[in-house]
Amino acid sequence: MSILFKFLFFISLLFVGVNGFAQSDKQMKESSEPYVDDIVNRTLTFESKVLPYEFLRESDIPWEKKVWRIIETREKLNITFRNPQRAFFTILVDKIKEGKITAFKDEFFKEPLTKDGVDSLIFSIDSSTVYDPETYEETIVVTKSEVNPDDIMRYRIKEVWYFDKEASVFKVRILGISPLKDEIDAETGEFKYEMPLFWVYYPELREFLADEPVPSDYNDMFPMTWYDLFENRMFSSYIIKISNILDLRFKDKYDKSPTQDMDILLESRRIKKELFNFEHDLWSY
Repeated sequence: MSILFKFLFFISLLFVGVNGFAQSDKQMKESSEPYVDDIVNRTLTFESKVLPYEFLRESDIPWEKKVWRIIETREKLNITFRNPQRAFFTILVDKIKEGKITAFKDEFFKEPLTKDGVDSLIFSIDSSTVYDPETYEETIVVTKSEVNPDDIMRYRIKEVWYFDKEASVFKVRILGISPLKDEIDAETGEFKYEMPLFWVYYPELREFLADEPVPSDYNDMFPMTWYDLFENRMFSSYIIKISNILDLRFKDKYDKSPTQDMDILLESRRIKKELFNFEHDLWSY
């Protein structure tokens, strides 16, 4: 009797194991795509949640300063902005085209751009004359080309540094991001100036950045997103302006200096150290 019981028990375990394996294999096949460019389906990045901003009252902020920065994508730490598979500029343009975020003309987020206004900025229209070798007729051909993400080498960031007396912490919050495009003289090929194409409101953008993975040179399984990159400030930048009475940039301040670039860099480091000291001086040891 005991031998028969053991045999039946073994058969039942075997049946349960085979059935469970078949069901799990079926679920895996149903839930996975037929062709995946990996060994597992990635879900950690797409399941990440955006933490809402903490509630702030005007009376909770006794001190704040607006700061403008430049992100230079040719720096090694910022090379991910130029990812050939999906550059950061491509993400911004796609979200604008899909109607998920609004593009603004100015950094104060008062003048939203229409679809035609955005197209005029991200598309360039060229015309060329084509000759027909048989009829010798001239035909004007109009070509429409989109801005190449590789041409966007710098981004401008507008942020606010503030002290929250309710939480007794010194914090920073990004307000907006703008891609900068170099304007080149068509005849001489020389650089004229750089122009902000548009501004996007970062609090509106951050929700969609949480769905965009950031490539890494260190670990392909590290599920970092663009939201993580900006919130944790994992980028290199330098300050070009801080809020002031005359609304002057460092470039305007040292306009006549023979060592303008060096003066701007030193001023940027001075402001950075000043912000650090302000936070440090809030505490006593």
